[in-house]
Amino acid sequence: MRIIAIMNQKGGVGKTTSSVNMAAGLAMQGKKVCLVDLDPQGHASLHLGIEPFGNVPTAYDVFSGFKTLAETRQLVAKNLWVVPATLDLAATELELVDAEDREIVLRRAIQKMADTEPFDYLIMDCPPSLGVLTINALTAASEVIIPLQPHFFALQGLSKLFETTALVRRRLNRDLKVSGVVLCLYETGTRLAADVTDDLCAFLNESDPEAPWANAKIFQSRIRRNIKLAEAPSYGQSVFDYSSSCPGAKDYAGLVEEIIADEQAEQAPIQQAA
Repeated sequence: MRIIAIMNQKGGVGKTTSSVNMAAGLAMQGKKVCLVDLDPQGHASLHLGIEPFGNVPTAYDVFSGFKTLAETRQLVAKNLWVVPATLDLAATELELVDAEDREIVLRRAIQKMADTEPFDYLIMDCPPSLGVLTINALTAASEVIIPLQPHFFALQGLSKLFETTALVRRRLNRDLKVSGVVLCLYETGTRLAADVTDDLCAFLNESDPEAPWANAKIFQSRIRRNIKLAEAPSYGQSVFDYSSSCPGAKDYAGLVEEIIADEQAEQAPIQQAA
């Protein structure tokens, strides 16, 4: 099971849009996918038509110990389950502040679910902060994908993200790696986008080979600005269901193909050795 944290502490860069459409695209390719909404705003849940009210179990119940992930997930499409979130999840930051092993609550919950019903992919939509919820995601994850808007200030924030992954790998999760950066809200033909992409390539090429991001790639699929991506959440649908022929759907379909190709490339040496 590939456990992927989608994270960026800066809001408005396409993090939730990428989490939802990556999950939906992988499910359409026959992969069994669980999307865990870890953002108290619950936008990933709303994006796929889930509005948890009343006694509907959410990610908060998992962190509180009242429910398991298997008890909170909801089937929203073929091969696609969602663990929803509400504003209650914001209380987790305070409730876990003095709790023992607070960084590994989510990892234990994922392991428990995987023992009985493994998924091909578990994707976590992290909140736009580097608090307890994000640290839980990084401690549970095998890899991180970072959505990035190709602007100068976005590059400045990227260094803080990388520092956080290095800290978590050193102290909590030796297997954590940054597998790639997705360029979102991309404006083709602009000098700024090209310059930022070049700077990012240079930074990754000069990285310490022991750093979690040493082998990170910049995905070839650029997620262009597209109004359909902004409209889809109001209909409770992924972009594939809302407008399958739009540029946004084509861009995320290309990204999904790259993610699957990376998986196949990693499995090839193992199969050859067997």
